[in-house]
Amino acid sequence: MGWGGWVGAGCGGSAPGCDVRLQVQSVEKPQYRGTLHCFKSIIKQESVLGLYKGLGSPLMGLTFINALVFGVQGNTLRALGHDSPLNQFLAGAAAGAIQCVICCPMELAKTRLQLQDAGPARTYKGSLDCLAQIYGHEGLRGVNRGMVSTLLRETPSFGVYFLTYDALTRALGCEPGDRLLVPKLLLAGGTSGIVSWLSTYPVDVVKSRLQADGLRGAPRYRGILDCVHQSYRAEGWRVFTRGLASTLLRAFPVNAATFATVTVVLTYARGEEAGPEGEAVPAAPAGPALAQPSSL
Repeated sequence: MGWGGWVGAGCGGSAPGCDVRLQVQSVEKPQYRGTLHCFKSIIKQESVLGLYKGLGSPLMGLTFINALVFGVQGNTLRALGHDSPLNQFLAGAAAGAIQCVICCPMELAKTRLQLQDAGPARTYKGSLDCLAQIYGHEGLRGVNRGMVSTLLRETPSFGVYFLTYDALTRALGCEPGDRLLVPKLLLAGGTSGIVSWLSTYPVDVVKSRLQADGLRGAPRYRGILDCVHQSYRAEGWRVFTRGLASTLLRAFPVNAATFATVTVVLTYARGEEAGPEGEAVPAAPAGPALAQPSSL
């Protein structure tokens, strides 16, 4: 029996404060030379707190996203009738598509907060104020800017994640009671997170650029294809991998730690189920639900 999954949002998966800044910086006047330089510059100019700009937005929607994804993935897998690699992918893809309703506005706020100036000159006081101002100026369409690109990223990404995670846990023999269960889950969870991000990272770059477009100056892009065309023409194919290193550095430990933690907690929480006459019987063999966290 394969292990079930609980996937959180793929929202914002790289190092705090670095992802969006690296993805959208101008090629004519680059502000950062790479992940490490970006990290050091933020601390020097804005203190450690600068690394966590926009963190409130992902945290604000985390509970709702996890609940939504858990329900959609589980019900879709049951509706498909049986556990198979294809159905794992389809169930994950369905969950990824549905959670975009929450994830897109959340990431828009995170992007704007990370890019705004520090100090008294800042435009937004926080995530809710950011979304309120965007809604006041641009309406519902403005709050959902980048929805199509978010959908194009999250749908296959979640499908790849579930498929990879299911394949790895089966191959590693992850079963309750296994002495090496936690190390195996750490490896499976971390690897699945990396593979998931690798599968759609260029789309994430496009999404960030579209959501940041017009924040400083006139809008540049007319849509997804125009953003891809202009970005490629100005910077070549490497523009679609900008910020990838910081994303992968964070993806492995976050996914690995959360998988192992949730699995162990749920295993102990379930314990033994009471039989029909009060006799203790082993818990269901399907194993505890596992989670891919929201990548804040």
